Amino acid sequence: MVVLRPVTRRILPEVMEAYTEDPESAKAALPWLTDGTEAHRQITDLMIDLEMHKSGETVHFWAIHSKENNSFVGMIGLGDELQLAASAYNLGYWVRQNWRRKGIALSCVDAIFTWLKNRTTQALIEITVHPHNESGLATCRSICERWGGLAISDYVAIEIGGRTIPHILHLVQLDRGDIE
Repeated sequence: MVVLRPVTRRILPEVMEAYTEDPESAKAALPWLTDGTEAHRQITDLMIDLEMHKSGETVHFWAIHSKENNSFVGMIGLGDELQLAASAYNLGYWVRQNWRRKGIALSCVDAIFTWLKNRTTQALIEITVHPHNESGLATCRSICERWGGLAISDYVAIEIGGRTIPHILHLVQLDRGDIE
């Protein structure tokens, strides 16, 4: 159904089109985005930064494209904006409105977690979700069920645009399970 490719700035027009379609869901995935033309500059800067980091070890982001027609479906990635010192990455994703509720986010998470398990002996992954983001919470529950993760009972404070916003923190511990 979809294929993951490392993010490059070549997809910037498609990302901008997706942002214009549904700016609110883009802001849910990228809560630091501001409104209007400033958001376009911020997205451009993000794409350039992600492309520059693609060969590093601290940030890994992919564009999600349809196998059928190569259209841009969304983005998913492992970032370094962490709540806990023990965490290796935070997981973030954004799927375009007409592609939601098809299991795309979950299948992409499976591919990325499998890839990561083959690269490292262990990694603690964070996923933060606003408590009113019902679809995000449902996806996190599915990820946690599938990968043995858990939701932390207390809210974590996320600083967004000078305001502190409570979020629910989910943790998934990946390890290769090697027996010595």
